[in-house]
Amino acid sequence: MDYLAIAVALVVVTASSVAIHLLARARRTQPGNLPPGSLGLPVIGQSLGLLRAMRGDGGSRWIQDRIDRYGPVSKLSLFGKPTVLLAGPAANKFLFFSGALSTRQPRSVQRILGEKSILDLHGADHRRVRGALLEFLRPDMLKAYVGRIDGEVRRHLEENWAGRATVTVLPLMKRLTFDIISALLFGLERGAVRDALAGDFVRMIEGMWAVPVNLPFTAFSRSLKASGRARRVLQGITREKKKASQAEEEQGNGKASRNSDLITCLLGLTDGHGERLLTDEEIVDNAMVALIAGHDTSSILMTFMVRHLANDDATLAAMVQEHEEIAKNKGDGEALTWEDLSKMKFTWRVAQETLRVVPPIFGNFRRALEDTEFDGYLIPKGWQVFWTANVTHMDASIFHEPAKFDPSRFETENQRASAAAPPCSFVAFGGGPRICPGIEFSRIETLVTMHHLVRQFRWKLCCKEDTFVRNPMPSPLLGLPVKIEHRASS
Repeated sequence: MDYLAIAVALVVVTASSVAIHLLARARRTQPGNLPPGSLGLPVIGQSLGLLRAMRGDGGSRWIQDRIDRYGPVSKLSLFGKPTVLLAGPAANKFLFFSGALSTRQPRSVQRILGEKSILDLHGADHRRVRGALLEFLRPDMLKAYVGRIDGEVRRHLEENWAGRATVTVLPLMKRLTFDIISALLFGLERGAVRDALAGDFVRMIEGMWAVPVNLPFTAFSRSLKASGRARRVLQGITREKKKASQAEEEQGNGKASRNSDLITCLLGLTDGHGERLLTDEEIVDNAMVALIAGHDTSSILMTFMVRHLANDDATLAAMVQEHEEIAKNKGDGEALTWEDLSKMKFTWRVAQETLRVVPPIFGNFRRALEDTEFDGYLIPKGWQVFWTANVTHMDASIFHEPAKFDPSRFETENQRASAAAPPCSFVAFGGGPRICPGIEFSRIETLVTMHHLVRQFRWKLCCKEDTFVRNPMPSPLLGLPVKIEHRASS
């Protein structure tokens, strides 16, 4: 009987403890505190619905439908994790500046890009890695890259555009930006290794926003395999450059070539005690992120600029005039300079308006480091927080006639434009301390390429169907085939 009484007492105590814990937990996360919405089915949640909408050019509508139904704060489940969707300038400000949120990516992205990338680090580690990347992107170094990028663009247009009646824009722009990034970031010469790496990066990106199920027939599985191959190539490049740097330092020549490419630059950075600032793993993970950022975002931006200019004669004419004025002061074959780029103000406004209408990055994730609140709703520790650029970019209360393509929105002297774009509304490059560190690099790529393109060629769209899909980045139907002809005056 004594044993029975003890057993009963233990059961009662245990049950009471569990009940108290569950009640306390329920009180902390009672539905009244959580945002409205449903988490859907386990693991899958709303992931398939969002991905299906994005692949039919309906991602923005899908997000807006949720906002119309639940308001600017709602809960759902994306890529296997409970998620809070936030929308609007105030939400963007909270996302960009709150210390309660980190940028930890979904596990699918993490496994493809690595856990030591700038996308996943926070606090001191994020500041250390970001500072290292910005060392390579210093203004004095960016100025030196203009001539090298100019050479890559001229070579690309001569090899892939000149003498042709039709071209498909998106794959060519991807190849151009890949060649630029490979040369400047990795010091990787043209050849079989560069060609294989280009294909693997395309496959990597296709699986980044996929349901994280690692089965042979899934996009996620194909992406993981491509990531592994790309990582091995970059590890090999890092080892080779480390040996080359050590050999140069022994000969007293190390400093001369330390900034010749991103990997060499990162290998050469040291702290106050002479210790390397970044590990090999951090260098490889961030080289992969830098390649995706510099390769895909710029190529998509330029592709959609070509797409829009095909149907906007007035904007194209203004761009051509701007670039012809710059060319008047250049000698035959003379490369563009940093000073030339500073005169391309209208072209960059066209680029910004293209980014507003079709942002390359649909949205991004944060992770709650602790229980936090926004707009009266609880965001539990460990939950994802998701935001999208289109919510504010296409908001008529922020941008007048948002469906209209109007580069004058970005004239700094235009009072209407400044009033129409409050902080944290135009977020094509993110915002806050984590704003994309490669903005200026992307600007150089875009301006140099468009300078030579609009001066050398005219083009017309081959397809009347003017739609695009996202996977997860936007892609015009069939890659944007165009008919081209050479301008006689260039």
